[in-house]
Amino acid sequence: MTEAPTNVEARALREAILQAPLETSQDPLAIPSPETLYLPPSHGKVLNLDAQVVIGGRGTGKSFWTAALQSDLIRHRLGTTVHDLASLSVHIGFSSAARFNDYPNADVFAACFDQRREPFDLWRAVIVRWIAAKEGEAIPRSSWQDTIDWMKARPEEVARVMERPRHWRGLILFDALDRTTTVWERMDTIVRDLLRAVLWLKGFAGLYAKVFLREDQAERQVFNFPDASKLVPTKVELSWARHDLHGLLWQRLINAQNEYGERLRAICPHRSRGQYWEVDEEMKRESPAQRQAFERLAGPWMGRDRRRGVPYTWAISHLADGKGRTSPRSFLAAIRQAAEDSRDRYPQHEFALHFESIKRGIQKASEIRVAEIAEDYPWATALLSLLRGMNVPCEWREVEARWAAQFPEGPDHIHVTAPQLPPPHARQGWEGVRDDLLRLGLLDRKKDGRLDMPDLYRVGFGLGRKGGVKPRA
Repeated sequence: MTEAPTNVEARALREAILQAPLETSQDPLAIPSPETLYLPPSHGKVLNLDAQVVIGGRGTGKSFWTAALQSDLIRHRLGTTVHDLASLSVHIGFSSAARFNDYPNADVFAACFDQRREPFDLWRAVIVRWIAAKEGEAIPRSSWQDTIDWMKARPEEVARVMERPRHWRGLILFDALDRTTTVWERMDTIVRDLLRAVLWLKGFAGLYAKVFLREDQAERQVFNFPDASKLVPTKVELSWARHDLHGLLWQRLINAQNEYGERLRAICPHRSRGQYWEVDEEMKRESPAQRQAFERLAGPWMGRDRRRGVPYTWAISHLADGKGRTSPRSFLAAIRQAAEDSRDRYPQHEFALHFESIKRGIQKASEIRVAEIAEDYPWATALLSLLRGMNVPCEWREVEARWAAQFPEGPDHIHVTAPQLPPPHARQGWEGVRDDLLRLGLLDRKKDGRLDMPDLYRVGFGLGRKGGVKPRA
């Protein structure tokens, strides 16, 4: 066990945590600064050019990597770990940002379906526009339909543009595909046709694609087309283990400015990279050094003794969803809130982070996570908000009764204010919607069949649990 710091040192460490760059950008395409960039060892395969389909939940880094890979500086830094990145020309083929000349918007996709055309043609047009612009080729660009018509009328010219020898290599990225439509059947076709276009692109040397998908998109029938088996082995999952999250935290802590960073580097093994600092390899895995460093901040126990748990593991386990996954955004938000709460409530505490403040950090992270769910899955927010005041675990019939009372006409009539994709299996009734929530990790099922809700969501949605972290009043 590490020696407890003095009260003066604890206050200094607490202030240093508050000065560290723990916030994550609300702009999904904001290019991160090199000092906050952290590549977990397991994420090297995600950035590998052979990984063409990347699957991950909200806050795991899909849009982060879409933005980061656009930066020459960041790709050069990553090139020491992931080969072949530094020399790439990177282009965005779809994202949450509006770039109409680079890729179509939801209205164009809607018109495509209304006119009984194939999204495959749109996706190929996106790729051909990119290559033509890079090569200085003039092709019709007044509208997306203009480009498609030209491609169909002049297939030889398209082949010439795509097959011409190039002195550069390119990577095209596709993210935020939920912005293309609010109809699941159309979404399936859009994703499937994008994957078909990616497979088409594989035939041209030096050109690569990477498609970032939500889990609910990837779980549907989007790989049921000829030769899809060539893409299936390229799928990788974007996930964060406990030691990955602690490594990320320390990467940000040691890059606090001036004396604040010095204090945190004093307890974290690190090395200089010139204008910023990088954690040592032992801080990237579950090692004694990683555990001891966090113990210097939060102490050995989540209370007066070991019965309450260990902060190093407790914080992350209580931020996990129903599948045991914790997102970086939730963890960083919880630690920052814990530091603020410790400063305000426990300024004389012997450690920088008081164990009760860590619990309140879970409350803050839960509020943030619930707000994110409202953006991505407003139907889930509408349903889970109806469970406020309940205690979990609980019987399925209790949950179903609340939903049916509010929406007597069934899941197809869940009212949401924002146009978004509905529950994927709404047509299967309330049990189909329940299973959607289980697949997303918003609910969990106990061995005895009762339904549970992870603390990450339970606290924010206002449900109780005996002995658990309490929701805010």
